[in-house]
Amino acid sequence: MSRLKPPTKEQSQLLPPFQALPDAAIVVPVTEAEFAQARTELLAQSALGFDTESKPLFHVAQVDTGPHVVQLATPQRAWILQLHHPQALALAREVLGHPGICKVGFGLDNDQSSLPRRLGAELAHIVDLDRVFKRHGYGASTGVRAAVALVLGQNFQKSKKQSTSNWSLPRLSEGQLRYAANDAHGPAVVYAALPAWEAAQPVAAPGRAPRAARAAAPAPAMPASAPRPAAPAGGVERRPRVAALFQAPSRKSAD
Repeated sequence: MSRLKPPTKEQSQLLPPFQALPDAAIVVPVTEAEFAQARTELLAQSALGFDTESKPLFHVAQVDTGPHVVQLATPQRAWILQLHHPQALALAREVLGHPGICKVGFGLDNDQSSLPRRLGAELAHIVDLDRVFKRHGYGASTGVRAAVALVLGQNFQKSKKQSTSNWSLPRLSEGQLRYAANDAHGPAVVYAALPAWEAAQPVAAPGRAPRAARAAAPAPAMPASAPRPAAPAGGVERRPRVAALFQAPSRKSAD
């Protein structure tokens, strides 16, 4: 079965811009009181957008000391935790290990292997949204930009300059803070809108077993005389207008 094609960067650019958080909604706790307030707000959430940033490595001799930043967000607010600060490290450890808070993001495989070492604790209730889109027929790495286009009908922009900047600095620039907040805010907004988007997707053909199950226990061949089941009347449900632009079968390139 051919994979569905997510929107390209060029197609995404034709859509209205994604509404990024204003600077006033980006929290960078530094003082004890600010960390206490951030902890109260974060632990009150049931779901948070999640991502990390690390100082880039340019040659094999460099030692990877990241991640250096953990960003968490709701659809209304973002918290930037710089892990060189002991209280930020402790708060990130508590939130990311909390089984009652769902942490959602894209391409989290590396984070799930590197963060436990950095935090000194295991992560809990982490949801990689790439796997959600894979269940709907997309590739393994849909990414936040394509997901925002599919689910929200908006253009999510990412700065290559900021992504490769030095995230280990004690004081991050305004551009870095906005970039980091956006990378957690995007998944949070997509996750909030995901139930409605998933409800609008075509239903898989009834009786189709998962690939592993079919391989383990193949169904007996249908007798030649047995009638074939008729197709459902009216066919499958049509996708929303925005999503329909991107459904031609193709291989997916990672964001």
